[in-house]
Amino acid sequence: MLDIVIAARTAEISEGFAVKRILPYQLRRMVGPFIFMDHGGPVNIPAASATSLDVLPHPHIGLSTVSYLISGKVTHRDSLGVEQVITPGEVNWMTAGKGITHSERFEDPAMLAGGELELLQTWVALPENDEESNPSFDNYKPEDLPVFTDTGRGSHCRGT
Repeated sequence: MLDIVIAARTAEISEGFAVKRILPYQLRRMVGPFIFMDHGGPVNIPAASATSLDVLPHPHIGLSTVSYLISGKVTHRDSLGVEQVITPGEVNWMTAGKGITHSERFEDPAMLAGGELELLQTWVALPENDEESNPSFDNYKPEDLPVFTDTGRGSHCRGT
């Protein structure tokens, strides 16, 4: 039986870029290790407005962010010197640990004007022993990720 149903609400993460935010919620700060959960897009804006959507450099500590791109592309840059373009089906896993600064840039205005940007992002609380770990960044390609399929008559998992 469901304990609570959380309706998504709108949160603006940069000028003109609103996401549907599920967590945190007034009555439920976390679900398991998840402390933030956002769904962005599909975004469809005039090409001239595209640069205003960039999420400018900002810090994180004591958590990981996990970003999954459904469509479009996003450029991640961080204080470790990483510059990574994430494309559909890829996962960016950034562990802030004792501290990292990063930005998310949308460098293809035609993509945004075409409604081709959609993403999911979660923030994951680190175990207390790992909160002060060194920051890191990993990009996982679709072929490196397990696939789970449920047909209603059983399930199948292909993975690494």
